[in-house]
Amino acid sequence: MNAIDFSPLFRTAIGFDRMARMMDNASASADVSYPPYNIERTGEDTYSLTMAVAGFGPDDIELTVQDNTLFVAGRAGSNDARKAEVLYRGIAGRAFERRFVLAEHIVVDGADLQNGMLRVDLKRVVPEALKPRRIEVKTGAPQLAAAPAPAATNDAGAAKAAA
Repeated sequence: MNAIDFSPLFRTAIGFDRMARMMDNASASADVSYPPYNIERTGEDTYSLTMAVAGFGPDDIELTVQDNTLFVAGRAGSNDARKAEVLYRGIAGRAFERRFVLAEHIVVDGADLQNGMLRVDLKRVVPEALKPRRIEVKTGAPQLAAAPAPAATNDAGAAKAAA
């Protein structure tokens, strides 16, 4: 597959470096197919990433989130207790690294490894300041601000001022 060079588009653009990185990552990871994975939408704001990682234990897998990118890395464990001669290797046990670009406000909610399947739960958490809020519209006549009453003066002070 020929890589597309997007550099002419970004020569005069300022602040689009994240998009350029995403496009570079997408083109670099297009050839990678190991390990296989599914991405599912499990609710309005929840998602699930499931990866087939047979042969990897919880200590062999590392999940990291940095700059809106989820990194899933697997390092093949060398703690095989029985040293048998492998006649045919059909189950891949090689190291891998997959990258998934996360949309704004997507956070990892948890991860679970069962029966060779790694499940990473994700959810969208929008900060309160960015959520739409309803503003109540009131009805009725507008209230006019009353003019402040003149300060009361005592009669002795007024008589002194007149004299």
